Amino acid sequence: MASHPAQSPPLLPKNSERTVTVVICTRNRPADLQRCLEAIAHLERGPDEVIVVDNTSGDKETEAVARDFGAVYIVESAVGLSRARNRGLAESNSEIVAFLDDDATPDVHWLGFILGPFEDPQVTTVTGRTITPHSQAESSFKRTARVLSNKDPEWFEIATFGGLGLGSNMAFRRKACAGENIFDERLGRGAPFQMGEEHYAFAFLLSRGYTAVYLPDAIVFHPSVKQSKITNEARNSIAYWMLLFSEFPNRRLDLLRFLFRRLRRRPLSWPRDSPDPGEIITSGWRVLLKAGLAGTLLYMRGRKPKGKEKIPPAVPG
Repeated sequence: MASHPAQSPPLLPKNSERTVTVVICTRNRPADLQRCLEAIAHLERGPDEVIVVDNTSGDKETEAVARDFGAVYIVESAVGLSRARNRGLAESNSEIVAFLDDDATPDVHWLGFILGPFEDPQVTTVTGRTITPHSQAESSFKRTARVLSNKDPEWFEIATFGGLGLGSNMAFRRKACAGENIFDERLGRGAPFQMGEEHYAFAFLLSRGYTAVYLPDAIVFHPSVKQSKITNEARNSIAYWMLLFSEFPNRRLDLLRFLFRRLRRRPLSWPRDSPDPGEIITSGWRVLLKAGLAGTLLYMRGRKPKGKEKIPPAVPG
């Protein structure tokens, strides 16, 4: 079982001149958006820019809330959280782009902590701890900072299956993402595969030789997410696994090993931001076989056209 020793990422002083944009993607939730923006307004280290991406054809109430707080209001009418996140990243003007869910509220120190590890030019991704009403019983080792690169033998499964935090609390170095849609638009809410868009982005950047940091002190509060039916969860998970198998051919052996361990109900050797209930792998072979067929059909419908140009690996610098 591999160990993942904690490392202490560097922290910037509170008066850092590094510029940062906070992007909030929203859809028909102006009251939640207002609470999020109010929390941002009280951050100890405030952002240089706030962008609200409205993932509808436009909503006057949402626009009014955004403008009341001095945020840039952008409409992205093509439905899908990944589309909205890619649009926010493309529209930002800062060195660092941080993302919050519209129903999340950051701790007053959140942004100061998130900015710290970016002092290292190799770091392109920083995530923090997302606290929900059901996550209060986390074990103590989950509150230790983690640094991950593709030198770690389990880096791919950690990045793609929840070991680097969640999309409700993450930030990226914009230069490393320039010209890229790092969020695969087949993934996330409103897309064919309704999960995993942030984990795909983490793996995409790590595969290019960059480094990611998880900081438990960078805290965001989030309401509990209502779980969908286990059959839907399993179907989406299988389609997501197949997408990873297709898009990361060099990591296929890692994926097969991970799947084999999970089917054998082996515990994870690394901590996740949320508890791993194991509901999919313990739901029985009938459910798994049914989900396997449904997930395969879902993946086939959502595949990219053949002949899509592959992006060559970048050289960090």
